[in-house]
Amino acid sequence: MGSSFALALQRAGLVERVTGFSPSPSSTAMALQMGVIDKVAASAALAVEGADLVLLAVPVSATPSTLQAIAQVIHKDTLVMDVGSTKGDVVLAARNSLGTLLPCFVPAHPICGKELSGVRNAEAGLYAGKKVILTPLPETAPAQVALARQLWQALGSHVSQMSPEAHDAAYAAVSHLPHLLAFAMMHSLQGQDQGEQYMALAGSGFRDFTRIAASEPAMWRDILLANRDELLAQSHLFQQSLQALEQMIITGDAALLHSAITQASQARTRWAQSSGPSSPHQD
Repeated sequence: MGSSFALALQRAGLVERVTGFSPSPSSTAMALQMGVIDKVAASAALAVEGADLVLLAVPVSATPSTLQAIAQVIHKDTLVMDVGSTKGDVVLAARNSLGTLLPCFVPAHPICGKELSGVRNAEAGLYAGKKVILTPLPETAPAQVALARQLWQALGSHVSQMSPEAHDAAYAAVSHLPHLLAFAMMHSLQGQDQGEQYMALAGSGFRDFTRIAASEPAMWRDILLANRDELLAQSHLFQQSLQALEQMIITGDAALLHSAITQASQARTRWAQSSGPSSPHQD
């Protein structure tokens, strides 16, 4: 996500120099070789020193320590954003770390990405045509929110805004739970003696449904734990729906099962028509 952001900024002519830091030297070396960054920094603090724009593209569990590392270096006019898939934990980390610099922070969540992570999979056009959710705090400076919106729009993104709480509730339903289900589906098959043989017979429907199960494990471990309350609430609702469908099958109620499938099919069609063309990179 961070590498694609840097490439997009460069392609749009919005940045003069990009400095990057990663705890993995091989990642920064590759980023430098690919032209994603212009300079490698030895620490997060050195990477953001003197910067006008800072993007935290780290696992959500690393957000607190990263904010603490840069808090003494950024200035009040620096625009600081993250790209995490959860926002409640990020906001708490910002409150605990940034102090009087809190107004410069604009939490953000681009609704895009690939199951393949790392700088080698960076794409300059990753954000074009995609949604970006801004979740500013009450303390966030309006000028910083406006600047963040303008920046993402310049990259071709469709920007909207909501509270961190509303964000986490919504994405527990439409992102975090689907990932959990995809992981569970793969575990269910792997736990069967004939699982590998069954998978060898699978077609495009199985491929589409389970694509996100190939997502980066550490990142999704952190996301599922960070948004556990909202995720578990959605998981319970899903289990109720699944049990209701199972009961229709148990009783052989074809009419009721047909009605339930029709409602689901129509809801999916309406969503697809209203959301525009689907993207293999959208989560």
